[in-house]
Amino acid sequence: MYLGLLGGYEWVILVGAAIVLFGGSKIRDVARGLGAAKKEFQVGQAEAEVAAERARAQARAQAEAEAAAQQNVMPTPPATPPAATPPPQPNS
Repeated sequence: MYLGLLGGYEWVILVGAAIVLFGGSKIRDVARGLGAAKKEFQVGQAEAEVAAERARAQARAQAEAEAAAQQNVMPTPPATPPAATPPPQPNS
């Protein structure tokens, strides 16, 4: 049976049967556990988003550093030859 086909009365019957079978306190415990699990999932999801943003920023910084290093590696031809130093003058 496909759950999307259940109407209002079918859900009422299913919830009533669950209460009869498991009791109200057990259902409260299950609902409390589901709420705690949902909260823990949301916290984990937020932590994962922060970690992913940090990783993206680190990768971006590393790529920028590598690009800057490659620009500095290319040799530039000297504009003029180095000037010769004059010989030292004797002190008189």
